[in-house]
Amino acid sequence: MDRPLPGSALEALESFLGQWSGTTQWEATAWGPARTAVAEVVFARAAAGLAVTMSYRHTDSGGVKTEGIGVFTADTAHPDTLWYHVNSMGLPPEPPARASWHDGTLTIDRRSDRGTARHTLQVEGGKLTHSAGLRLGKAREFSPFMTTVCRRVPEPAPVAV
Repeated sequence: MDRPLPGSALEALESFLGQWSGTTQWEATAWGPARTAVAEVVFARAAAGLAVTMSYRHTDSGGVKTEGIGVFTADTAHPDTLWYHVNSMGLPPEPPARASWHDGTLTIDRRSDRGTARHTLQVEGGKLTHSAGLRLGKAREFSPFMTTVCRRVPEPAPVAV
């Protein structure tokens, strides 16, 4: 099959596809101080458009890298997008998180016994913004944790032969 099925991840995430570059700002938390890193993000079509991968790398000024990969798929039985995610932080992969769309923003709540991480992803005006907040323990509100802002990396012009 060379085209995605209606409701597929590719159809929902079409505007995210491509390579992005920018910066990530982490807020100060119990795990470390506030810091900034160079961000590289790539969204790519996978499985004939039934999935979209999101790979990322953050490199801070000391050369420390944080990497991860996610796979988005559509739940054809519900109006949801599923996000499978694993990163270099050393925790085991979690079950997929359910994501929902509202006014062009994808919101993902990843729940674990430690708390909830809420991610929002949006492409608007040629800019990709990925924000995350944490709600740990019995907290009622999400505390900002990370914001990545990127611009699309232009594709190289074709080389004439």
